[in-house]
Amino acid sequence: MDLDAFHWLLTDDGQALLATATALVAGGDDELAVQTALRRTATPDRVAAALTQVTLRRRAEVKLGERAALLYFTPDGLEQATRAAVARHRAGRLTAFATRTLVDLGCGIGGDLLAAAEAGITCVGIDLDPVRVAVAGANLAALGLPGAVSVADATRIDTSPFDVAFADPARRTGAGRTWSPDAWTPPWTFVERLLARDACVKVAPGIPHDLVPEGVEAEWVSDRGEVKEAALWSGSLASTRRRATVIGDGGLATLTEDDDPGAAHVGVRDVGGYLYEPDGAVIRAGLVTAVAAAVGGGLVDEHIAYVTSDDSPRTPFARGYRVLEELPYREKQLRAALRERGVGTLTIKKRGVDVVPEQLRKRLALTGAAEATIVLTRVAGRGAAYLVEPL
Repeated sequence: MDLDAFHWLLTDDGQALLATATALVAGGDDELAVQTALRRTATPDRVAAALTQVTLRRRAEVKLGERAALLYFTPDGLEQATRAAVARHRAGRLTAFATRTLVDLGCGIGGDLLAAAEAGITCVGIDLDPVRVAVAGANLAALGLPGAVSVADATRIDTSPFDVAFADPARRTGAGRTWSPDAWTPPWTFVERLLARDACVKVAPGIPHDLVPEGVEAEWVSDRGEVKEAALWSGSLASTRRRATVIGDGGLATLTEDDDPGAAHVGVRDVGGYLYEPDGAVIRAGLVTAVAAAVGGGLVDEHIAYVTSDDSPRTPFARGYRVLEELPYREKQLRAALRERGVGTLTIKKRGVDVVPEQLRKRLALTGAAEATIVLTRVAGRGAAYLVEPL
């Protein structure tokens, strides 16, 4: 996005063009008709800037909800932006530790900056990209929030005047997404130095456990069943070694290694009347056995993230299923068993077995009227299939 075009978009004329573009797109006009109408009063670059915001605002609703209609975005900034629920959780943790001032190193379009400012924290955002800085500043203004933003190199900022330093390293290069921490911007060496003080660093959920420095808390966060990120908390902000936080319609729940008795205590057992599929954040945090202990159960296999129990306690950390019966695992016999039960619509859950659910569903060619869910997994080293129903 052109910086001059974005600055113009914030003027009265720019806001009028943006409002018109929003109304035309909402009214269902096709792209060519919208562009033709807008170009009667604005230049092509300004029309492009307005339409880009309309498109990105609609796309941002998944992450940011209704407030997306008030905010501004860049394509890469939106992709990296934290979901609103996750940002609010992080801001809540910061305020719980009495954080008064925060420097956001690599603030992007300001997702975390907005949440921290709303929580009453005095914030300063830093980013190398002048467009992202302009967008972050516009977003603070759009919500009437205090805060300052500036174009600067995060690696050269003195963070000592701030209670907490927050960083969200970019995990993309010119070649696309990178899984190497050394290729992040700023790189892992900068992250390690930052974690020597009170800091929080947003990282990819696939971060290896052995990469987390000693004394730093790693928190994996899921939002409505999707693992969105991990965050590293250091200094006085760290309260455990591993944590899984689950955000859902019922609120927020958190599980730590202090709740985990370990695999030796839980053990592997026969499949009982109920199966539990732990949330992805729980699995990433290595806390499956904590879920097993919470439901009074055990593992179906020491290498598989399924838990089984004879009871059916509810837990926010796993999806539960009632086991109706065990079915044949071999495909031919499984097809016959499902057809005998009149199944036509089949949900396939699987872990630890070499099965592609879409391909298997097609090969089974079921035509019945009934709906069913099956779990395909490995139990005591062998493939097993179970007919289940969600709790």
